[in-house]
Amino acid sequence: MLFSLARCLILLLLFNSTDAGRILGKIKERVRNLLLQKAKQPLQHVKEGRIHQQLDHFNRLDFSTFPQRFFVNEAYWRRPDGPVFLFIGGEGPIYEFDVVAGHHVDMAEEHGALLLALEHRFYGDSINPDGLKTENLSDLSSQQALADLAVFHQHISQSFNLSHRNSWISFGGSYAGALSAWFRGKFPHLVYGAVASSAPVKATLDFSAYSNVVGLSLTNEAVGGSEKCLAGVREAFAAVEAVMGGNASRVAVDFGCCQIPKDLDDQIELMQNLAGIVMGTVQYNEEGVLMPIHELCGVMTNKSGAYVEETEAYNRLVKLAQIYHSSSEEPCLDISHEKTVKDLMDTTVHSGRRAERQWTYQTCTEFGFYQTCEDATCPFSGMVTLRTQTELCLKLFGISQHSLPGRVAFTNTYYGGDNPHTHRILYVNGGVDPWKELSVVQDRAEEGEEAQTIFIKDTAHCADMMSRRVTDRRSLQKARQEIEKHVDSWLKMAALEKTHPNTL
Repeated sequence: MLFSLARCLILLLLFNSTDAGRILGKIKERVRNLLLQKAKQPLQHVKEGRIHQQLDHFNRLDFSTFPQRFFVNEAYWRRPDGPVFLFIGGEGPIYEFDVVAGHHVDMAEEHGALLLALEHRFYGDSINPDGLKTENLSDLSSQQALADLAVFHQHISQSFNLSHRNSWISFGGSYAGALSAWFRGKFPHLVYGAVASSAPVKATLDFSAYSNVVGLSLTNEAVGGSEKCLAGVREAFAAVEAVMGGNASRVAVDFGCCQIPKDLDDQIELMQNLAGIVMGTVQYNEEGVLMPIHELCGVMTNKSGAYVEETEAYNRLVKLAQIYHSSSEEPCLDISHEKTVKDLMDTTVHSGRRAERQWTYQTCTEFGFYQTCEDATCPFSGMVTLRTQTELCLKLFGISQHSLPGRVAFTNTYYGGDNPHTHRILYVNGGVDPWKELSVVQDRAEEGEEAQTIFIKDTAHCADMMSRRVTDRRSLQKARQEIEKHVDSWLKMAALEKTHPNTL
């Protein structure tokens, strides 16, 4: 939920946030593009379709619709009774890639599954031309999205002549991982089991824990971190604030900014973007974009001897920003808060690739997830506060800040937060991933029941969703094997229930 430098978020199995600046969004875009390049199967196997969904499933007098896009891959499907693997779209467009590559696709090949991907309403191409107008965003919610999934289930079942013998398993990562868990929880008769990777099922207004976990990950020696690295990051951000207070022009030049950060709003934008480089490095550690944690820590602890002690930390962060920008297509770092707000107020649907306005609306109405830095343990800038971030809700949508706690509380009441009483949902989380704080990481299964969680202590966000790689850590390899065992067990159990319904 963070904005891209190119103002164009390409997310899906990646989770986004409204407030760590645009850089993290750009990093996520790189992750997606890297995955697209590694797609293992030709795209000619993929068919694209549209289903006309009701805009409001809960108002029987409103017959307005929108076109919802989906992809189908029948290449592995063992007709007529093979299972159905549903990849759930999140806060961004879906791609053909989503039914041709990834761990769920590897498992689909093994089990002869029909592969589906459904795009989330109001994202990608699944939106009406006037869908971004504030009055129309009222139809954008996770509850409506789950109803979309239920209607889609019916549509596919009719189109492919499916029956009770075709067991459905849902998959999703990040926000879509939460949707996968919630779909199983709210519609257990439609989906037999669900894999929820890096799924933040607990809505949280002030997500200060995000930055805290980033700091802890920077000290994790198993992934190349150290206490010295965390201290170096802290010193660097404090140094930037100090320099900016007396010489904003120098900061603009050093960090390649498009504007001089003279006013507070632009200064906050800059600090969010610089934090986004570190956040992105941690959140997507060892996933092939930017640098891994050990390289970042190498930059942030290097003593070149070229600078006096007071400017050493500052210049290390400058170096880190230069490394990021060297692989960026942007001519400069846009830190204009005015431009950010203007873009977020734009209600034009640009070729189906906008996401930031929609996701900001969902954070204001359902989830929060505001990554603040007011906690003393935060390694970044204390300028990033809950107040400065939630001001957008009122400015963009007329949603008052004092209403936000109640909205977030309702989400947790509706779904159960991080203590849902559900079964056959597998929560998979990485120890380096900050989003684990809002997921289910402790097993609450009764004695004799199968485990509901997999915790991969030294991996990052949604790492388990990628196809196997020879460079994968042993812990990640083992986790995928555990996921495969769960899915295999569910399918065998479903088959047994259907062939011998009176014996279970």
